[in-house]
Amino acid sequence: MQIIDQMLKKYELNSIEDKKNAIKEIMQEIVLSGLSRSQFFNEAAFYGGTALRIFHGLNRFSEDLDFSLLVSNPNFSIKPYLSYIKNEVESLGLNVEIEEKEKKQESQIKSVMLKGNIVEQFLVFYPDQEHNDLLHAHEKIRVKFEIDTNPPTDATTELKYRLLPYPYQIRLYDLPSLFAGKIDAVLRRNWKQRVKGRDFYDYIYFLSMDIPVNIKHLKSRLIQSKYILEDFDLNQSSLIDLLNQRFTKVDFEEAKKDVIPFITDVNQVSLWSSDFFISITKNLKTI
Repeated sequence: MQIIDQMLKKYELNSIEDKKNAIKEIMQEIVLSGLSRSQFFNEAAFYGGTALRIFHGLNRFSEDLDFSLLVSNPNFSIKPYLSYIKNEVESLGLNVEIEEKEKKQESQIKSVMLKGNIVEQFLVFYPDQEHNDLLHAHEKIRVKFEIDTNPPTDATTELKYRLLPYPYQIRLYDLPSLFAGKIDAVLRRNWKQRVKGRDFYDYIYFLSMDIPVNIKHLKSRLIQSKYILEDFDLNQSSLIDLLNQRFTKVDFEEAKKDVIPFITDVNQVSLWSSDFFISITKNLKTI
């Protein structure tokens, strides 16, 4: 398939894991294209680590797609959009299952899983190569995406365009609002009691680009999660204090272990420590 061949050109495919990651990322872009075709981005915006990778060149792999409605809608349903994704995937010769995940408890987050047999996907993506002895017949390629139906306020969005797999337009959070979401994750998020090093990796990326934080959106996020009270004076100084308190409690060796499978150069995390993060945070800016 010519389109898939074009999309594969940007990847260095030196290992079986490189090839799996390339399939996942191309699947992510196919999902975005299908959602765009369905007019989904009239109601929602793209944010999170995958948005940062696809549209701003973040140099790490990211597993999930995160979306936020533009205004709260507890009755929002993702089902009308799934057929567009299915059609987009099938137009490229791919066979996948798409299903909404049923939540055991009531949640403002809608989750959808796209999955396809690994062997079938490899036959489409790498038809001239033999991988039979490296693949498990029952393994699945999975792409998860989630929609926040009760979003925090004060995010700013922008429109972006991509040409592959087909020309499409999406709405995503601008960089200061993306940075606010990432700081929210740095302050609050652990995964099964383990620190999520990917958040700290992305945090460095924002600082390296000299991106200011959308402080109003961050405050809305932290109030919604009850991390701070509504009368808390969140400003540049108090935010730096909150971050520094967080950095002193992080096990950065565990954080490194989390992020290393998603990056190509492990030397990027060699300096990680409380002192390192406290030092670079002195340069944090807000708007």
